[in-house]
Amino acid sequence: MKKRYFLLPFVLLACKSNIKTVSEKTYNVEQTDVSDFLKYLSSDELEGRETGTRGIEKAAVFLEDFLKKNNVKPYFSSYRDTLTNFETTAYNIVGVLEGTDPELKKEFVVLSAHYDHIGVLKNKQGDMINNGANDDASGVTVVAEMAKYFAQTKLNKRSVLIVFFAGEEKGLLGSKSLVQKLKKQDFNLYTQLNIEMVGVPMKRDYQAYITGFDKSNMAGRINQYTGKNTIGFLPKEAEYELFYRSDNYSFYDVFKKPCQSISTFDFENFDFYHHPSDEFQVMDILHITKFIQEFLPAVTQIATTPTQEITMTK
Repeated sequence: MKKRYFLLPFVLLACKSNIKTVSEKTYNVEQTDVSDFLKYLSSDELEGRETGTRGIEKAAVFLEDFLKKNNVKPYFSSYRDTLTNFETTAYNIVGVLEGTDPELKKEFVVLSAHYDHIGVLKNKQGDMINNGANDDASGVTVVAEMAKYFAQTKLNKRSVLIVFFAGEEKGLLGSKSLVQKLKKQDFNLYTQLNIEMVGVPMKRDYQAYITGFDKSNMAGRINQYTGKNTIGFLPKEAEYELFYRSDNYSFYDVFKKPCQSISTFDFENFDFYHHPSDEFQVMDILHITKFIQEFLPAVTQIATTPTQEITMTK
């Protein structure tokens, strides 16, 4: 017995040395996974994913299946969060990854994108389906891959809420509906990263821009976390006040916390906004894959820092 006890520390050390620590540096985003996900979500089968149609219902089932397959639990009693402000039945899809730290898990990071689009054109010859590959199947793909990453690595000390909004194209209805429910729950929001139109790269010295650049220190923190010039300032964003035009604004309006959208659509690199030619074939899958990979250190730090380092500036 003494000999066994004597050897045990060395056995444990030997075993420990063979354990590979999973981190954002060792986790690889698979280009084929990105491609397959985006290809289906922007396919003709989903008929442009207009809120309230059979096309978006198919998309909802697809997203539910994805979350279930990847062990992301429903936040409510099911993944479906019924909109309270839409004329017919429509759903946000909401999942949650509970944080691993007993205290930090009480705080939430929201990763979101809208999965609806504008549907089918009426009275038009030729291609009538607005597939919405860039707007915003690309963003949904990014959030889905980040959900899978956290589900597999368990690196999030804070809880992570995964949200796919419906009704964005109808006036941010999905986010407006959900945020009221969360407010009533005293939802402890730290920050929200909303991903919007990231299907093609920009020809700039940074990878993406953030809406409401000067409203928080989020851009600087992301660059600090990635160690790269990942986020930059886009003058057109400020000119068009894009901060108020996506689902981040609904959360900011209620919680007054750093809630911002990240995008690579810069008004120069994509000609098919709300157009039938916004299809899978014009998406840059390699760019999207690299985008996700570059953001993993940032979302990891956001979900793990001991204090809330992202703060409002105005």
